[in-house]
Amino acid sequence: MIPIQNLYYLLCYAWNRLPEPAEQQTVEAAAFHRPLELLAHLLLTGTRRLLRQGLPTGYSEQTQELPELRGRLLLASTLARNLLPQGRAICTYDELSVATPANQLLLGTLQQLARTRALPATLRHEVKRVLQRFPPAVAPLPLSAATLRAVRRLRPTGLPAFLLNVCELIHHSALPTPEAAGASRFHDFRRDERLMAQLFEQFVRNFYRLEQRQFRVSSETIPWQAQAETAEALALLPAMITDTSLESPDRKIILDTKYYAAALRPRYHQQKLISPHLYQLYAYLQNQPALPGQQLEGILLYPAAAQTLDVRYTLGGHPVRVVTLDLAQPWEGIAADLLGLLQLPDQQ
Repeated sequence: MIPIQNLYYLLCYAWNRLPEPAEQQTVEAAAFHRPLELLAHLLLTGTRRLLRQGLPTGYSEQTQELPELRGRLLLASTLARNLLPQGRAICTYDELSVATPANQLLLGTLQQLARTRALPATLRHEVKRVLQRFPPAVAPLPLSAATLRAVRRLRPTGLPAFLLNVCELIHHSALPTPEAAGASRFHDFRRDERLMAQLFEQFVRNFYRLEQRQFRVSSETIPWQAQAETAEALALLPAMITDTSLESPDRKIILDTKYYAAALRPRYHQQKLISPHLYQLYAYLQNQPALPGQQLEGILLYPAAAQTLDVRYTLGGHPVRVVTLDLAQPWEGIAADLLGLLQLPDQQ
């Protein structure tokens, strides 16, 4: 189970945002007991910053009965109410305001947090104080899968995008309580292996994207080195999409992250590497064309849970390393271990 303080770093990098020094010091000093407390803190910190700067504005569609034409005339509605003889009309127009879907969703999420008893009373009190600072023009949107999708389609960037990710993770953690309308209970999302696998993959890729300059970092599709009688037959081959590809003129590393409790499995009373993971990486390496003078390498990276592991092989002529990363150690050790994975054996 990842310590909550380290979870902060994982989320920041997974959502492509460098940890900020002031926020980092607060998180490290705080005694969070549940991930929800960390998420509430991040939402409060970001919302306060938005309110200080002024909430982002956007154009929203308004429909009103007006004494003059503005925007687009809704003729059918105007005639149905016999408004033209009165010198009035129903119009729809775009108006710049803070009543954007992103701000409304942020308000709705904070209102949900203010109602939950899963948060300490002091934190709920902070949430209620921030709620009072929202302008009356912003009406809350309930936190739901539909509202999250609607706001995601608007492609927010920067801090609003980070806060949208926080709202989405809060929604993912919320479970309705049958005895209280509008209330929710929250589970520890660290136990959701599928979600944590996605976050772990994004964390590793974005850490390298932000913290080193030696390699170009991407996720890429590797074409099969295959031939078939028809294009339709070739199209049946599954896509090979890397978690993280790191490329420089002289080296290319295909790094696959696997969020499993153990990097080894028992088989016939012996511990063995997980064969589908190794086969997948081997297929990537065998089908990946390398540039002249460029060494192609593979890494399978697991979190260190049941055991630690660091073994090296040469498979199909390519160096391959299977290694675990201790996510329970202090953050400085995690960062150093990740950067150390990029060093050649004679540099370590």
